[in-house]
Amino acid sequence: MDQQSFQQVSSSSPEPIPIEMRRIESSEWWLWGFAVAVMLVLTLGIVSFTFPWFVWGTKTQYWFDLREWVRGLAALVLMFNVYTVYQHLQLFRIRRQLAERDQLFQLISENAVDMIALVDRDGRRLYSSPAYQKVLGYSSEELKSTSSFEEIHPNDRLRVVRAAEKVYQSGSGERMEYRIRHRDGSWRTLESTASPVRNARGQIDKLVIVNRDITERKRAEELVVYNAFHDGLTNLPNRALFLDRLQHALTLSKRNSNYKFAVLLVDVDEFKVVNDSLGHTAGDDLLIKIGQRLGASVRRNDTVTGAISDTPYTPVNDPSLARLGGDEFAILLEDIQDPIGAVRIANRVQKDLQAPFAIHQEQIVISASIGIASSVSPDTQAEDLVRNADIAMYRAKRAGKGRCEVFDTAMHAGAVKRLNMEGDLRKALERGEFRVYYQPIVLLQTGRIVGFEALTRWQRPQGILSPIEFIAVAEETGLIVPMNRLLLREACQRLRLWQAEFPCTPPLTMSVNMTAQELAQPGLTSEMLNALRETGVDPGCLRVEIIETIAMGDAEKSSPVLAQLKALGVRLSVDDFGTGYSSLSRLRKIPVDTLKIDRAFIANVDSDLENLEVVRAIIVLAHNLGLQVVAEGTETEQEVEQLKQLNCEMAQGYFFSRPADDQAIFELLAKNQNARGAAVGG
Repeated sequence: MDQQSFQQVSSSSPEPIPIEMRRIESSEWWLWGFAVAVMLVLTLGIVSFTFPWFVWGTKTQYWFDLREWVRGLAALVLMFNVYTVYQHLQLFRIRRQLAERDQLFQLISENAVDMIALVDRDGRRLYSSPAYQKVLGYSSEELKSTSSFEEIHPNDRLRVVRAAEKVYQSGSGERMEYRIRHRDGSWRTLESTASPVRNARGQIDKLVIVNRDITERKRAEELVVYNAFHDGLTNLPNRALFLDRLQHALTLSKRNSNYKFAVLLVDVDEFKVVNDSLGHTAGDDLLIKIGQRLGASVRRNDTVTGAISDTPYTPVNDPSLARLGGDEFAILLEDIQDPIGAVRIANRVQKDLQAPFAIHQEQIVISASIGIASSVSPDTQAEDLVRNADIAMYRAKRAGKGRCEVFDTAMHAGAVKRLNMEGDLRKALERGEFRVYYQPIVLLQTGRIVGFEALTRWQRPQGILSPIEFIAVAEETGLIVPMNRLLLREACQRLRLWQAEFPCTPPLTMSVNMTAQELAQPGLTSEMLNALRETGVDPGCLRVEIIETIAMGDAEKSSPVLAQLKALGVRLSVDDFGTGYSSLSRLRKIPVDTLKIDRAFIANVDSDLENLEVVRAIIVLAHNLGLQVVAEGTETEQEVEQLKQLNCEMAQGYFFSRPADDQAIFELLAKNQNARGAAVGG
């Protein structure tokens, strides 16, 4: 690199150095011109003494006296020498400043992290800073032997060439990014800025290029973007990326009527059991393996292109398989012929998922419910399709799990109805529209009313709404918890009034149902204790009913909560007994007092031999364990007589009374007490 070019590169702008150089050059030329002029004057002065017209005499004028001439010439020479020394000192100072600046630039360029290069119009590097070798591995000799455009990525090369031409034409550069090849063959990303260098005529003939390696920053930025569109656990695309891909498919289907696609929403059945039994780490491992197996299953059907990684945290470029959250996965089936093809693939996916998963030395077998939806309207949006598939998936779960269902308009109407029901339930809670109805529990041998089961009814402007129409929605949304809290307090208050009005031994009891959501509430025991204290009800008069699948489905989890309730003195009943998966060993772990036989076995117990034997077995089992039995759903006198013969203690059902409000129950209690009094008197 020549001295002038090095000086030009060391400046922060292309102008100051040429100006200083021109000042030095003009000063030097002026100094030399002045020296020549002085020498000519001295020469002429000396030579003039030899001219014939100079006559020397004793009375010659002052200006022609030789001595005065010599003195004048000597003074002129002295002044010239002084000025010459001064000018040389000035030039030395300027050159020293330039040298210091050059040294500073060299120090900066050789130690800078950024790569600095001086290139000419042909792209040849006239200078390359040592940072090139540190960052890209090339020596300065290797860089000089090649063009500055040669190592640039082919896809970026034309853009860089155009940017350089723009600098030469406009005199200003813009910051840009491009890829360049490392000596080891890998690609690095550079952030580059070009500044023009002008020659003495003010023309741009070189460029100073400052490059910064931003490879790691770009990777970090790409990772941020990647994480925004991918699931952190399974490394699959997330909902946002899946919806974007789905929207592209919708756009394509609008342009091409022959293009058809479908969405599969896959939900793992009973996934919570895995988390509760093996822990969340095992659950996470299972989700990862499910994602891998789904990817392999879908690829085998030639419906998804791209690789699904078997290793977590490896980029997955295919957005056609996604994890939407929890244990829900979505699959986009593109270019299918008809809905039957989507059903076939869904069946294949279910079959593949049924193979055991090896998780923490355990063999886990799962099933999945799948909802299928396809676009049928040009106005359909991506969110609509996912929602439709979700509705179909829930239909599959309600139909028995491990199934697949195809969305139709009836499902959508049902979902809208359910959504409206949820909103109405919330408003009903705020307005206090729920009422407590009571169904008597009768002692079979005497016909005496010994207790009641408290049931929720919804008092709407149109009339009383049966619980079968809203309880399922209330349980799914969690609204059952505040509903049952209201029921508990009102039922306890009513029981206390009836006990005071109709005293008997033992006193009347009240049964309330408890759901799985309530059992999971941390303050359940203290809340129930407060309700008993505020109403003055003896804990022994309150019976908590839990359905069999909750009580015995996970005995280890439910037993501690039930034990706390038992410690309060509350009695426990297993409702709908016989319909779940009970066993004698499980039943012995639950601190229950009563079994309530499901109405399905009580129906026609007097004529159906199979039902008769089931009821007989349950009663014998309960008595052997020291438990009481309540028969639900008794409707005929023949059923009541058969239950008496089987030594069933209590029963409830339409034969005795339908569920009724507190006023009707008050009248029923009064009538029952009078009837018993008359029987005793008679």
